[in-house]
Amino acid sequence: MEQKPFELSQIVAGTMGYGIGGKNLSPQEITTLIRETVNLGITTFDMADIYGGYTTEALFGKGWKDAGITREKVQFVTKCGIKAPQAQRPEYNVKHYDTSYDHIVWSAENSLKQIGTDYLDLLLIHRPDPLMNPYEMAEAFHALKKSGKVLHFGVSNFTPSQFEMLHQLYPLTTNQVEASLMHRQPFLDGTFDQCQQYKVRPMAWGPLAMGDFVSQPLKIQKSLEKALATLREKHGATTEQLMTAWLLRHPAGIYPVMGTTRPERLKEAVKATEIKLTREDWFSMWEAASGHEVP
Repeated sequence: MEQKPFELSQIVAGTMGYGIGGKNLSPQEITTLIRETVNLGITTFDMADIYGGYTTEALFGKGWKDAGITREKVQFVTKCGIKAPQAQRPEYNVKHYDTSYDHIVWSAENSLKQIGTDYLDLLLIHRPDPLMNPYEMAEAFHALKKSGKVLHFGVSNFTPSQFEMLHQLYPLTTNQVEASLMHRQPFLDGTFDQCQQYKVRPMAWGPLAMGDFVSQPLKIQKSLEKALATLREKHGATTEQLMTAWLLRHPAGIYPVMGTTRPERLKEAVKATEIKLTREDWFSMWEAASGHEVP
């Protein structure tokens, strides 16, 4: 298969809420949602084998089958490595991680079957495994790449040192981590610095902090509302759009993964790409969320 350059849509559609544990959409509803999502210019769909108790990939595949969209127009991202006792996996007795050669290859091939596609654009190791052998993982990546079953590889929730260890053996294309205005750790712990160093664009899950405002101290809530009210008026934008634009402003080239099943919210996210926050806008949001100005 001819090598495709690594490129995702600026906004990524997360599928965790599609099935069990989420909105439990029907295949027909997913078909409609896929079409509406792609029509908005969002062409990347982020999945994981474990979503929906190991059922969401197959559910997405049923919806994809009737979407009538050329495979080359979209990008499928999925993750592997978590083994949890579920109805679909009764052989697992305890939740654990498996990043062995055999499991990575098996999981990728199983995802292809579930989704109904010949290749994955990107396969991520879902969580860092305390027992991971980077040489064995790199060997699995090489095998899947050589067979044309997976085009690119990355990781999710890896620390900079864990990323470095694997990246030295096989070139990774992303690190998908939790990042938002309310979860600023990747801006401070070297994660996004490393991405810029290697020209690797990170993906951000939970970009809207899952509405995590009410759990903040009252002082933070008030400072956030004041700062966001000013910026909402200045940019004619919603709070969610400002939070998305805040991530997009970073030079690492963050891909926000939007875990919604509502097309109107995806449309809002796309509009956020047009918002141009100034440095002072950006830092006013940082200051409000942290509760103090930068040193």
